[in-house]
Amino acid sequence: MRSAAQPIALALAAVLACAGCTKIGATGSGGRHPWTIPHTVRIGATDEPDSLNKLLANSDAADWIANLLFTPVFRYDARGEFIPELATQIPTYANGGISRDNRTITLHLRPHLTWSDGAPLDARDIRFTWQAVMNPRNDTRLRIGWDDIASIDVPDPLTAVVHLRAPNAGILGVFANGGGAAFPPLPAHLLAGLPDINHAAFNTAPLSSGPYVLTRWNHGASLEFRANPRYWRGTPNVTTISYRIIPNGDTLFAALRTHDIDVVDPVADDAIDQLPLLTGVTIAKRLVANYRRVALNCRRPVLRDVRVRRAIAQAVDWDRMNATVYHGYNARATSDILPTSWAAPRVPPYRYDPAAARRLLDAAGWHVGPGGIRRRGDQPLRMEISATNVRQSNVQAELQMQQQLRAVGIDLTIKNYPPSLLFAQNGPLYTGRYDMEFSIDTNAPDPDNEGEWSSRFVPPHGANTEFLADPVVDRTSHAALLTFDRSRRKALYALEESRLHADVPAIFLYWQTAVAAYNSDLKNYAPAAYLASDWNAYAWQI
Repeated sequence: MRSAAQPIALALAAVLACAGCTKIGATGSGGRHPWTIPHTVRIGATDEPDSLNKLLANSDAADWIANLLFTPVFRYDARGEFIPELATQIPTYANGGISRDNRTITLHLRPHLTWSDGAPLDARDIRFTWQAVMNPRNDTRLRIGWDDIASIDVPDPLTAVVHLRAPNAGILGVFANGGGAAFPPLPAHLLAGLPDINHAAFNTAPLSSGPYVLTRWNHGASLEFRANPRYWRGTPNVTTISYRIIPNGDTLFAALRTHDIDVVDPVADDAIDQLPLLTGVTIAKRLVANYRRVALNCRRPVLRDVRVRRAIAQAVDWDRMNATVYHGYNARATSDILPTSWAAPRVPPYRYDPAAARRLLDAAGWHVGPGGIRRRGDQPLRMEISATNVRQSNVQAELQMQQQLRAVGIDLTIKNYPPSLLFAQNGPLYTGRYDMEFSIDTNAPDPDNEGEWSSRFVPPHGANTEFLADPVVDRTSHAALLTFDRSRRKALYALEESRLHADVPAIFLYWQTAVAAYNSDLKNYAPAAYLASDWNAYAWQI
């Protein structure tokens, strides 16, 4: 295992030794590389957004696009700290933005904000967005946080007074950008007259409040943007952004190598060892709040018994998978809270123990039958695993799981999907038509995870696509939102994560050590620990 990973580890060490440095190739006019297109940035990505309306979107690609198109009330910087965007300041006790009883949040907005069509953008749009999120006719992907809002008063166009039903320590996050139920304001003047927004033209051709305006969506190929002259910070220096969809990872990396694209972030695990061969490219790495896990559908008959889920957790050598398939440079995960977070718990990894897995399956009534596959009565212990079909590493990991689970008597078949189908509201996850799912999930800076694990938020009411129903998890994940005391919240998350470890609704594999590669002519690119790295696209220069 060590010798297999060693050449890659050495190559990675060479890359990371020059992380943040620039490898310069030939230069053209003005000192630029000959492949650089002035004032144009070409982003390469494997995934296409499933919707451009964040209320309905489930993909990471939608977060990238949202940073270009929309301006939230607050934005996260590269470290996951709030910076005011539409708001003039971050609400605190000191400035009166948070009431002493923790039930009222006052948002003060900048004057003269507009949508890209020239219509005013103001507090009425914030109130309408809350109404749209809570409209039962809308297929809102997640209402957590928003459903704690009792009302929003608009005493004037520049002030929104948010009244909460109960204290919610994560409430500011819903007004931020990306992840969970964080939604930017929607244009009330365009959408308020519709009975629902599920099929609104806005979802594919949205009005912009952000630094860029969508000019064309070439489905399956690219999304094209131009600078928004009505953006409140002013017209961005980069006048054109092309978000190019290249589903094949090898083809994507080839486009970076030939300089047909300017940005790949993150670089696929199996391509990182090739980065030292590139010229004119800046390399940067950081631990990001993306965790890879195997989700287990707790409602499926074969997975309803926790002993079967625990057996799966112990039958697969997750450390070996991380070291081989993913080359060992990602941080091993044991929970869904980033290790650098103030709320990070101490949870042990599942121990690789096939013998213990066999004993658990025996105790659950699954006994070895013909061909080595376990049966309970006439039913074989058979299940499917699904991932996205855009990365070969997914398949390699699935094959490793398939082999090791078969060794304990579980018949695992592989059925992968395009990302736009796997994560769609009517896809296998949100409808519960799956057994096991293998993908990357993303956390926002606040550790609130009620929407992921509470039984209140099983689809169609939220994103608990594991369909877990556990009273301890329900209680602790909600109680952690009722106090702004970090020490109290940390203790509650420690209890919740211990319970999740016992319940096994998911098996956590790693936290992603993301490596960005981008044209060294591109200035002010700041790879983010949380969410998408185009958070400050308004400041880019090339």
